[in-house]
Amino acid sequence: MNNKNNLEDIKKEVKSLISKIIQIQEEDIKENADFFKDLGIDSMMALEIIASIEKKYRITIPEEDIPKLTSLEKIYEYLDKSFK
Repeated sequence: MNNKNNLEDIKKEVKSLISKIIQIQEEDIKENADFFKDLGIDSMMALEIIASIEKKYRITIPEEDIPKLTSLEKIYEYLDKSFK
């Protein structure tokens, strides 16, 4: 990611993608909300989110990193590092 605009675009895209999968309005998803505790995401939804992110951004998220991606904030940080 070269600049802040790219990260902002990615944040919007990821939030929208997750909103569609979990069927919660984007404005109701806080960046630090825990997917499992706060948003009621189950393991199947979590896998769908990871698969969608991998497909959209043409990346592979190693299996050992997946359990760490428990909020939008953590996904944003992960993607930011992945694109540098």
